[in-house]
Amino acid sequence: MKKNSILHIIGFDVSDPDVVTLKASLDSSVALVASKRLYEKLKKQFLQDLLPPLIPIVPLQHCMDGIKESLKKGDVTVLASGDPLFFGIGRKLIQSFAGSDIRIHPALSSMQLAFSRFNIPWDDARFVSLHGRSNKLLAARLLPYPKVFLFTDPQNSPSDIAGKLLAECGKERISEMIIHVGELLGSHSERLSTGNVTEIAAGRFTDPNVMILLNPQAGLNTKLPVFGLQEKEIVHSRGLITKNEVRAAAIHALRLPQKGVLWDVGAGSGSIGLEASRLFPGLHVLAIEKENEQWQNVEANRKRFSAWNMTLVKGKAPDALQQLPPPARIFVGGSGGNLQQILEFCTEKLLPGGIIVVNAVIAGTAKLAPEILYKSGLAVEIREIAVQRLSYPEEEKQQFNPIKIIVGKKQKSEPGEKS
Repeated sequence: MKKNSILHIIGFDVSDPDVVTLKASLDSSVALVASKRLYEKLKKQFLQDLLPPLIPIVPLQHCMDGIKESLKKGDVTVLASGDPLFFGIGRKLIQSFAGSDIRIHPALSSMQLAFSRFNIPWDDARFVSLHGRSNKLLAARLLPYPKVFLFTDPQNSPSDIAGKLLAECGKERISEMIIHVGELLGSHSERLSTGNVTEIAAGRFTDPNVMILLNPQAGLNTKLPVFGLQEKEIVHSRGLITKNEVRAAAIHALRLPQKGVLWDVGAGSGSIGLEASRLFPGLHVLAIEKENEQWQNVEANRKRFSAWNMTLVKGKAPDALQQLPPPARIFVGGSGGNLQQILEFCTEKLLPGGIIVVNAVIAGTAKLAPEILYKSGLAVEIREIAVQRLSYPEEEKQQFNPIKIIVGKKQKSEPGEKS
């Protein structure tokens, strides 16, 4: 009876491998999968041995096809870094070869080595990988947590990451952060560095490397609710802020996604975008505002509440919207007299299935906005909010002007297109 082929996935990088297991798998394999760096290291270790034919790991689809064909003939050995199941190729191989005989042999990981080198417990750490991934909204991904382990790559080096954090947040807000960098861990050229964000931004580091970020300022705003900020807690000017009750209704109408892009057009102090950004850290909130006074308020609120996924866009809509990423949601709080141009542009750029919400304080906006949204092909609904506050037991009354909340929803596909 013919034995089934085995797919060996072996951790081989930052520490001494299990030589017996590695040698046995190589001897039984008809093919070897490895990056150029790991293959060169393997050749140095097994200089006198004949290695199986190499399948390069990139391009990945060619690699998967090569493994599939090789498994028809015999065993295949895949070399991976550290633990193949932690931000490694192990996940992809398990998904691609479900039902195959897969045997995983993890090595000591770069995480274990890094934390041990710096004498830091790591059971409470947050893990983020930028290896081959986007570094957008970096501060929003890293700064909410007091301890982060970060996998880097040549395009996202420690100095690049530290520099980007400085650019996004400013030196003052992350002055207490300490960064540890481990280069070439487990090798004879291993190097360990520790510094603040400014020092790491000015440094030069050899790849491969990893980072540990310790941020004692994380969670400073945890005493405040995630949703439900009061007007007095938000920096604003001359009472120009969306009232609490209206803000809640508008955010409810937006039906915010956890990820994607929200345009807050005519943001004012940025109260709508601020609450949205705190509710969903994975949402990129773009606060578009033309007034210099309000720019300062938006930035003050962003820093005060560590809303790092909120970005101020200075300029007048619709011109300031031209180069922005397409939104899944749009809130229009102010139009500066350009309502028709703004709504026509916004409805065109709104993603299929997206929602636009317009707060109408004046009668002209309340009449014109639904017409424009409807003519643009959106399903339109109008809600009216009349806010009255009474204090108890004095029953002192505050009466606010009614506000219409106009909600437009874009269909998921154009007529005649498949959904």
